[in-house]
Amino acid sequence: MALKHVRQPTIIKIALLLAILASLPKTIFLYDIISQENPEFSGLQIIDLSYRLVFFFLFSWSILELNANISYSKFKWSTPVRISFMVLLNVTIFLIALSLFNSLYPVLLNTEMTPRDKDFSNFTFGNLLIALSFIGRILRLQVDKQESRIENEHLKQQSLQNELMALRNQIDPHFLFNSLNSLTSLIRENEKATQFVRKLSLMYRYILKSGESDLVSLKEELKFLESYTYLIRTRYRDRFSIDIQIEDKLLQENIPPLALQLLVENAVKHNEISKTNPLKVDIYSKNGSVFVENIMKPRTTISEGTKHGLANLKKRYILLRNEELTVRTENNIFSVELPVKKVA
Repeated sequence: MALKHVRQPTIIKIALLLAILASLPKTIFLYDIISQENPEFSGLQIIDLSYRLVFFFLFSWSILELNANISYSKFKWSTPVRISFMVLLNVTIFLIALSLFNSLYPVLLNTEMTPRDKDFSNFTFGNLLIALSFIGRILRLQVDKQESRIENEHLKQQSLQNELMALRNQIDPHFLFNSLNSLTSLIRENEKATQFVRKLSLMYRYILKSGESDLVSLKEELKFLESYTYLIRTRYRDRFSIDIQIEDKLLQENIPPLALQLLVENAVKHNEISKTNPLKVDIYSKNGSVFVENIMKPRTTISEGTKHGLANLKKRYILLRNEELTVRTENNIFSVELPVKKVA
């Protein structure tokens, strides 16, 4: 999901307000001179005030934009690294802005800035930097909170839709299992057909059971996958094969149910499977992750589907494990990495 930005009108309004507040002492001083009809008043003081307002506004806008938007959308690093880099970047912008302010003042106003004015400007820029850093962070937190609230509402709505769908399509499991057992007794003499029905029955039991759990062990998922691939091999025979090499120490780690089945199904759905182009799916573990890979041989026609399977699996992985699966396409190999154990 794309990161939502803090809106520009909000940043501009806050930057303008802070610029006005930072220029307030100069504004009050100028007002006193005008109200008392002081002969020291000149157009140069108006230009001085305008110069400060513009500079403070541009400085405020750049620091807010950096801390509220750019730091989160552009710098995808770990939190400590990003914070360190942001502190350095904020200080760099502060020093550049201060240098430009002091250098351009005598050029544009044709007069030197007094030491007192210089010290006051340095003090104002420093205070602005601290305030803007905090405000930028607060703006980011507000947007993230709102985005999280919207996402939660969306998930609630999706959950209600799923429940309604389940009610509409509800079927008595006992009726189905009894029917499968009856079918098995009818085809008992046909060993392959009997085995097919048994695998189908195991699959259905697993799907029903997995609906009660958010996560299942990798061992359970592989057991289910064996039943599923048996059905695929029954259809495609020697045109389909699967090689599974998973370390024993990972078998008790948890993943979302039907994750591996979805990826194998995805490979079957999107790749040509024929005698000249058999499909082989490799599932192996490496560095605490499980990889599902296959050589890409795109079908000319793809069977109908929701086309959201992989996207939904990505979302489930983030919600249930707080981790992201990685999809790669390199050297004509389609690969999906599922983190299952954090490596120290």
